[in-house]
Amino acid sequence: MQKNKMSEVIENTVKILRDFHLCDYCLGRMFAGNLKLTSHKKLGQKIRKKLKQKVPISCYICKNLMDDLDSSVNKILEISSHYDFSSFLIGAVIKPSILDRDDQIRSKFKLRGIVSIKNDITKEMGKRFGRKTKTIVEYHNPDIVITVDFKKGQYEVKSKAIILQGRYTKNVRGIPQKQVPCTSCGGKGCLVCDFHGISEYNSVEGKIAKFLYEKFGAQQVKITWIGSEDESSLVLGQGRPFFVKIYNPHKRNISLPKKIPLHDVSILNLHKIEKIPTEPLRFKTQVSIEVETENEISDESLKTLDALQNMVISNDDGTQKNPKRIYSIKFKKTSSRAFSSIIDMDGGIPIKRLVSGGNLEPNLSMILDNQCKCKVFDFHKILVIK
Repeated sequence: MQKNKMSEVIENTVKILRDFHLCDYCLGRMFAGNLKLTSHKKLGQKIRKKLKQKVPISCYICKNLMDDLDSSVNKILEISSHYDFSSFLIGAVIKPSILDRDDQIRSKFKLRGIVSIKNDITKEMGKRFGRKTKTIVEYHNPDIVITVDFKKGQYEVKSKAIILQGRYTKNVRGIPQKQVPCTSCGGKGCLVCDFHGISEYNSVEGKIAKFLYEKFGAQQVKITWIGSEDESSLVLGQGRPFFVKIYNPHKRNISLPKKIPLHDVSILNLHKIEKIPTEPLRFKTQVSIEVETENEISDESLKTLDALQNMVISNDDGTQKNPKRIYSIKFKKTSSRAFSSIIDMDGGIPIKRLVSGGNLEPNLSMILDNQCKCKVFDFHKILVIK
């Protein structure tokens, strides 16, 4: 059966080579599928040897591109040398004229089940690149994706994003949570900000981002916060949880200590995870609040705040799409017109409005019948509810 198939291949080859000169790669590719062979070049050489034909100066289909793949592989070895990876995928942009000539021959001679020249190019480069780097081709989730644009002579490497989860503490007042975007590009990334999207690093976000840029050789990071705090607030205890996505990292195999000090901000237990949760996470917080009152306040009047315990907090329009609750409240008078309080409650309750009122009910001002103002508030515990 194999001999009959080979005889048929020889017969078809004679017809093709009568009109078109093909290199060993393109010649073997035309028939490798029918013969269930994987090496297109070896098959092409075998067919050519049987026909006693010389290799043509120029291949009609690929214009000798297949014979020059080593130079492309050497180029991607060079541009990928700064990346950590154990798996890869190579893609290619081919000149339309090459694809057209390939289709022309397959159509004219009614050849079926043939690997396209584009797939053959990427497969061949993948084999050579994998052997040299001792890495594997991964089609679904590779560490890096390499694109070779044969039309423009351009090469590009993109690294798979890394997802991390951790917590941060902030033990000095005056540090905002979020960083102001670069004024030149609005956060998109430009030459001014070295394509980071931010040009200063004087916030929690900025300090974390700067550390990750340097540690992972990354271009940009995007942080997903679990709650927020004021610039004047402290974040104590085990810290506030956050997720971060690191874009185009050059380094992947990084060992991270349990605690990373970053000048008044510390990152705790930073580690890799598979993905960031798509749904908002529920969490509880313990907050200490310093409160000033418009009028004098007595110890007896402060006791009315006990009514807040286990009470649902809602907007004044009555909406409770995501009802939030206060679980416990403790308070201590500190002067005739001031007191401190420690509250355990659901995350996401706006603390300043919980104190002063506005469109949040009930609130401290309402219960005390005394206008209150939040001087400062700090976070002591933040617990994610699973």
